[in-house]
Formats: sequence, structure tokens, C-alpha cells
Amino acid sequence: MIHWASVVFLGFIVVQRLSELVIANRNTRRLFSKGAYEVGAAHYPAMVLMHSTWIACLLVFGYDQAISIGWLILFAVLQCLRVWILASLGRRWTTRIIILEEPLVVRGPFKYVSHPNYMVVVAEIIAAPMVLGLVWVAAVFTILNAAMLWVRIRAEHKALAPFRG
Repeated sequence: MIHWASVVFLGFIVVQRLSELVIANRNTRRLFSKGAYEVGAAHYPAMVLMHSTWIACLLVFGYDQAISIGWLILFAVLQCLRVWILASLGRRWTTRIIILEEPLVVRGPFKYVSHPNYMVVVAEIIAAPMVLGLVWVAAVFTILNAAMLWVRIRAEHKALAPFRG
């Protein structure tokens, strides 16, 4: 049986992620036009595949699940943090590791932690499946994401080292 609240929740995730890809691609083109360059491009397709598979699992296994209100509230809080992160980075936000030879952003959540976006994504990869009671999706993709972040953060730290104060 279809649970319409689950369908609305899943629709939100799909629309959000697709709109973020549009924003990220526009920002990436703009950054490249300013002389920026990409690092870590080799792992980017694997990251996209992982996130796409995570969303596919949510859609396939979650459309008929009841919503957990507690997890939904946590997910909503994470979305507020996501908006704060995107607003803080502005035109520098992208899904790729794009290096612009300018000082790093140190406002908003970046004033407090190095990788707030990764922290939110880690939490979302757990919270979104848990909204739908999909414990196994949360567990599997948490492990996959941890491996991805191990590669990604190392590449990012190495590339950004010259710009740290």
C-alpha cells in the first residue's frame, strides 16, 4: 500500500537533489570561468553512483513505508543546516572539489567546523532511510559514504592546504 506521506517525503528528496545538481553545475561553470580547477575528479562518478543508488533504494523500498515523526524532525533540522551551508558558500558551493585561488570561506558553519556539508550528508544518509524505517539502507550507505569521504576529504585537504591560514 502506498503511504502518501512517504511519497511526498521521497519527492522532496528527489526534487531537492536535482535542484542542487543544477545549482552545483552552474556554480562549477562559473568557478571554472574564474580560473578555478577541479581535484578528485576520478572519484566523482563513484560518489554520484553511490548517492543515486541511495536515492533509488529509498524510492524502491520506501514508498510504502510509514513515516517516523522523530526521524522526520531530525531530517527537517538537517535541511535547515543544509540551507545555512549553501547560503554561506554562495556561488562557491558545488558537488565537486573545485579549487579557486582565493581565501577559504570562514563564515556561517565554516566558522565552527571544517566540513559542515559532509557532516550534514552523513546525518542525512542515516536519517532519510530511518524516516522510512529502512535500517539496512542507513547502515549500508553509511559504510559506503564513510569510504567515499575518506578518499574525498583527503583529496580536498591536500588541495586546500595552501589556502589555509
